Amino acid sequence: MKMFALILIFSGWLAHSFAQEPMPLYPSGIPNSKPTPATYREKLNEWGGIAKVSIPTLTPYLIKDGAMHTAVLVIPGGGYSGVAMGHEGEAIASAFNKIGIIAFVLKYRLPSDSIMVDKTIGPLQDAQSALCMIRKNAKLWNIDPAKVGVIGFSAGGHLASTLGTHFDKPAIKHNGNISLRPDFMALIYPVISFGTFAHIGSRDNLIGNKPSPQFIDLYSNEKQVTAATPPTFLVHAEDDNVVPVQNTLLFYDALLQNKVRGEMHIYAGGGHGFGLYNSTTHDYWFERLKEWMGANGWLK
Repeated sequence: MKMFALILIFSGWLAHSFAQEPMPLYPSGIPNSKPTPATYREKLNEWGGIAKVSIPTLTPYLIKDGAMHTAVLVIPGGGYSGVAMGHEGEAIASAFNKIGIIAFVLKYRLPSDSIMVDKTIGPLQDAQSALCMIRKNAKLWNIDPAKVGVIGFSAGGHLASTLGTHFDKPAIKHNGNISLRPDFMALIYPVISFGTFAHIGSRDNLIGNKPSPQFIDLYSNEKQVTAATPPTFLVHAEDDNVVPVQNTLLFYDALLQNKVRGEMHIYAGGGHGFGLYNSTTHDYWFERLKEWMGANGWLK
């Protein structure tokens, strides 16, 4: 009976949505790239993330009902050394589909001098290009181009918050016809600051282990918040011993100072990397996100 019930649930989900094959983000050539060495091949790392990504892709989770939908770009984490495509990618996209939101999972290039001319902008180039692709094809994919947001986890939260605070600093060729600003952000146990509370691995992987103070400030995204920063939803666990909770607190304080709408949920437990389900609480953060999105007009 349990298996039959699961089949019914899965069939019902397929009736409303489907995941296509991953699409190349750059069909005509990858910007800021060097020839990929033969030894630089995608592989699963020790915790199940995809390491050594050199060819970025975007996997759409579309909804086929003819209506116009909000869309979300999903950016998994991984310390800028891997991409957690499972519990911070596909699982999140499927959850969005179930509440009527189209999702796209980004497999982005990981910063590396082996494959990039400038590794510090490679991930941002992929995030900005993905946002452009979504808006450019909005009509084809039944998306409202004025309702395209981003969600990021851990280092993916750093990339998402960079997308949301550096949109006036294009890292790609951009004629300005398509906005690089997401309409909203959700940052889940995000890396935000490269200062005192930095996740050192993420910082070193992106900007090197001896960055200048100016570079640290540039990528400490709490220092990049302005009144134009998109409304933001934040989730973190107080006992996170990988990415200190102060990252979220700093960003929320910056939102307050700049009068940007925000909502923050801090859980006493949960650690780091819990994805959709924080097993230490009966509260379901994704339900809180759904309510926030509905209150702000991003749900049907």
